[in-house]
Amino acid sequence: MIIKNIDQVPLQDVNMEGAKDVKVRVLFGPADNAPTFAMRVFELAPGGHTPFHTHPFEHEAMLLDGDIAVVTEEGDRQLKQGDVILMPPDEKHQFKNLSATEGARFMCLVPIAYQK
Repeated sequence: MIIKNIDQVPLQDVNMEGAKDVKVRVLFGPADNAPTFAMRVFELAPGGHTPFHTHPFEHEAMLLDGDIAVVTEEGDRQLKQGDVILMPPDEKHQFKNLSATEGARFMCLVPIAYQK
């Protein structure tokens, strides 16, 4: 068993094309020999967002705090703290911090094979 505190995990810049003011903490992943899933927490600065992207696997996310919308080709859905999302494979999406003054965080689980 591995137990960590989120504050012990380094915060890293997300350097993907289309990302703006996003950082990530890989809570569990390849470095922990996690066999199936990677657990990550993304932090979006005010006005920050992930890329509008797609990938061939499902993933799950949960809004921890802040004012975030999930953007899809069908439109934007504003989330509230505690909302959980199942994003199907190949569905284009983006997480966007709607606040101009406050940061926001969400947790995301992905298959370990896709954790970079």
